[in-house]
Amino acid sequence: MTKIIGIGYQNFEQLVKNNVFYVDKTAFIREWWDNQDLVTLITRPRRFGKTLNMSMLEQFLSVQYRDRGDLFEGLSIWEEEEYRKLQGTFPVIALSFADVKESRFADARKKICQIIKELYNQHDYLLDSEHLNPDEKEQFRNISAEMENYLASGSLRALSKYLTAHYGRKVIILLDEYDTPMQEAYVHGYWQEITDFIRGMFNSTFKTNPYLDRAVMTGITRVSKESIFSDLNNLTVVTATSDLYADSFGFTEAEVYAALEEYGRGEQMPLVKKWYDGFVFGHQREIYNPWSILNYLKTGKISAYWANTSSNSLVGKLVREGSKDMKQIMEGLIKGESFHAQIDEQIVYDQLDTDETAIWSLFLASGYLKVLNYEQNLEEAEGWTENYELTLTNLEVNVTFRKLIRSWFGSARSDYNDFTKALLRGDLEEMNAYMNRISEAVFSSFDTGKRPSEKTEPERFYHGFVLGLLVELGDQYVLTSNRESGFGRYDVQLEPRKETDDAVLLEFKVRDPGKEKSLEETVQNALAQIESRDYASGLREKGIPDGRIRKYGFAFEGKTVRIGQA
Repeated sequence: MTKIIGIGYQNFEQLVKNNVFYVDKTAFIREWWDNQDLVTLITRPRRFGKTLNMSMLEQFLSVQYRDRGDLFEGLSIWEEEEYRKLQGTFPVIALSFADVKESRFADARKKICQIIKELYNQHDYLLDSEHLNPDEKEQFRNISAEMENYLASGSLRALSKYLTAHYGRKVIILLDEYDTPMQEAYVHGYWQEITDFIRGMFNSTFKTNPYLDRAVMTGITRVSKESIFSDLNNLTVVTATSDLYADSFGFTEAEVYAALEEYGRGEQMPLVKKWYDGFVFGHQREIYNPWSILNYLKTGKISAYWANTSSNSLVGKLVREGSKDMKQIMEGLIKGESFHAQIDEQIVYDQLDTDETAIWSLFLASGYLKVLNYEQNLEEAEGWTENYELTLTNLEVNVTFRKLIRSWFGSARSDYNDFTKALLRGDLEEMNAYMNRISEAVFSSFDTGKRPSEKTEPERFYHGFVLGLLVELGDQYVLTSNRESGFGRYDVQLEPRKETDDAVLLEFKVRDPGKEKSLEETVQNALAQIESRDYASGLREKGIPDGRIRKYGFAFEGKTVRIGQA
């Protein structure tokens, strides 16, 4: 009899006791133990089993689970006596920052301190231990959500000391979702305060802690060493391109196929692969996200499950406010293309506003992009680079970005739909009416907050608008932008997939008050540019006659738009 598919389990003991479906990942314990690394940081996207694996590791090693080998019977880690002897033999400090999502630094700091206070509460038996002196017990009682910085920064090291004294053995520290506070701090504008606070805590916990046996940290991103890991030279970092633990988080293709067969859906493997395959970790090139696979097994319905759980507000913000070059890359990605970039897998959050390579690093770490090819140039120290060929991970992620782009237009959504209909009908009057309402509603959301120039802001807007066209009309047209044709580069071209439909060329211009008396003159200059540079030549070469090529000029002045037709 097949096991029930249980969704959302993050506690290993609960999963085992309820006898729900589980893909055995206990080999991770063996691999991690044998590597003998002092502090290991493992980055994986959301919903890839990080929290469940940390719970599994805690319950395998913690003295609080002594004599609970029944949890691991029948699993791979229990096959060898050497590892069975480890079960329940270490004091373990296990905590998570997953819920630290506050909008103010003061609240985030208090939330972290409260997590540590609750951790102390779990070990309040130490107050009766003969191995703690009165001063240590007093300090133990002083841990609170309002404690001062010097207590907070040394609190985990102090707890390590108390546990080591009580049990006579150094501790293992497990910190899950270590980077959630940093992500929220970037979004809400208190990045420097949170990094200053966490840096001291991490240094005393993981660097200068003589009571630490070893530690594991998990998160989505590899935050830069300079930000919070300064002087932490004992850190082993496992990113998407690392071979370590490549199959420990996420399902391999063999595991997915076995699960589909078990639940009578083996014939659906090609469809499941098309939607959910594509994550690449080190040498493992066929990794599936567990959340989507489990939801599919439970419902039998293909859907964008993983995308709906991931916090994509930061991703959406970065793409929406990105430059025209970034939006053009997104245009290609949605079409299934790849691009090349030199990136650093360390995420420097305070560079996200100015360095697009940092954005691609974040997208890679978050699971939106995968690595097709990876090369290092090691010939010269000064010329050392890491070159990546990147593309969207799979169809599920593609659907996610399409939904994200649609959401940008928010309250202008119905007007956007009406605009595309008017464009297809060739109704110039309605195109003007709808486009101005869209511009009024959406322009501010494409402002980066750094006061872009009158020229830059419309460019950001119209490239976002082009992405919207791609999503809405992709089934009817091949949409390209900023491509060479004739004697220059057109702004937007819509090439019809059906011979009966018209082709469309769009040219965008910002009014230059020093040279143009009115928006109408700007429109005429845009239309003249289409003609003088013969942007229609590429369409004619594909057999589309001039009579089936419509040409529109868009003129911007502030939030006002004027559209004219040749």
